[in-house]
Amino acid sequence: MPEGEPGELAVRGHNVMKGYLGRPEATAEVLRDGWFRTGDIARRDADGDYVIVDRAKDLVIRGGYNIYPRELEEVLLGHPEVSLASVVGVPHPVHGEEVKAFVIRQPGSRLSEDALRDWCRQTMAAYKYPRLFEFCNELPMTASGKILKRELR
Repeated sequence: MPEGEPGELAVRGHNVMKGYLGRPEATAEVLRDGWFRTGDIARRDADGDYVIVDRAKDLVIRGGYNIYPRELEEVLLGHPEVSLASVVGVPHPVHGEEVKAFVIRQPGSRLSEDALRDWCRQTMAAYKYPRLFEFCNELPMTASGKILKRELR
């Protein structure tokens, strides 16, 4: 991929696995021409360093555009009235998927859906900003504090 463009990170070397034990189908999915496809989406910066920006399976495809939820979550967390946010794709009859943000507001905030959508329009690319919002008091999480996105829709 060109510098700055996201793509799936692939690695190879003597220290990379040769396959999943007893799982040839799973091995075929992740190993291609000796390269292990990590499932991580990364960008290469000007110094040649790689920065992981998301997971390949955590991807929203809206109208043919790839949208990485983690990127949008980081932008949403930059809003002074947003305490926590999680972004997922939900089915859409025309675009295939639509971007939906689950948001926990800062205590005492009266941030409205329209105000947050307008802010997102100004801070995100036109094809990326969430069209759907759901304000929550809490998000489903694992014991270690990871948001359970599969429970959000």
